[in-house]
Amino acid sequence: MSNSVELPIAKAINAGLREAMRKDPKVLLFGEDIAELGGVFRVTEGLHAEFGSGRVQNSPIAESGIIGTSIGLAMRGYRPVAEIQFDGFIFPAFNQIVTQLAKLQNRSEGYLQMPVVIRVPVGGGIGAVEHHSESPEAYFAHTAGLRVVSPSNPNDAYWMIQQAIESTDPVLFFEPKRRYWQKGPVNLDGASSSLHQARVIRQGTDVTLVAYGQMVTVALQAAEFAQDEGRSIEVIDMRSISPIDFATIIESVKKTGRLVVAHEDSTFVSVSSEIAARVSELAFYHLEAPVIRVGGFDVPYPPAKLEELFLPDADRILDAVDRVMAF
Repeated sequence: MSNSVELPIAKAINAGLREAMRKDPKVLLFGEDIAELGGVFRVTEGLHAEFGSGRVQNSPIAESGIIGTSIGLAMRGYRPVAEIQFDGFIFPAFNQIVTQLAKLQNRSEGYLQMPVVIRVPVGGGIGAVEHHSESPEAYFAHTAGLRVVSPSNPNDAYWMIQQAIESTDPVLFFEPKRRYWQKGPVNLDGASSSLHQARVIRQGTDVTLVAYGQMVTVALQAAEFAQDEGRSIEVIDMRSISPIDFATIIESVKKTGRLVVAHEDSTFVSVSSEIAARVSELAFYHLEAPVIRVGGFDVPYPPAKLEELFLPDADRILDAVDRVMAF
């Protein structure tokens, strides 16, 4: 019998951070309002009281400073976990991330390791103002030297944050903030998958549906609706955005012959673009229809009252399924 508890995603990340800090005194937390307050989403709540200000520190409101400090800590042998308060606030740190953090290990021929985790609440659905609901993952997936992951459920949140902290490479850890309080079981006995392994979370025969992070819940909802219409959708949770586990995706596509990829980010020059291109290269003769992508529209993120029109939902995914099934 497994040792399991029921937790929301936010508390699962908190528990994963606590476990990593207990195991390794070199793990430090750093970010805006993360100490006594526990962060704006309370993900780090209680950790300052348990581990003290030497290991859980508030930073100035300066994202480039947060990442620059984390790089310096990594150089001194620490494993910093930096929080960026909202996804849209990461860009003042973009230069530090893509020209320093991502490159220092290669630049030093491996002498300098960069075990830095950057936690980023990502995506929409919370009715926030500009720069609080964006999906910037493609910028970082494009950058060699960075690992990019996103959990979709509490069990993955608990284990993946620990696996990210154990990595000797920098990891962008995108947290689906719309799902922070979505509860689910967490198996405390051990991780069921490696950090960069995709997982088939629903078997199907007609269409492969690939998603990650916030969109996995929507994908499963669409698959339930499709079943009522007599269609069988296989759902894959990518879990890792860079590197991508193409083997799992292609194996599924060879079975179903059809592929739909869904995410909140715009589909233009996106994660779904890369998946569509790679599947077309490696499984072309197995495809019965073009790969169809479902994402946010190629416009700036809209005001809160319009975001439900902007964000992909089950209906838009089912429309894509209809189109691939029409071939």
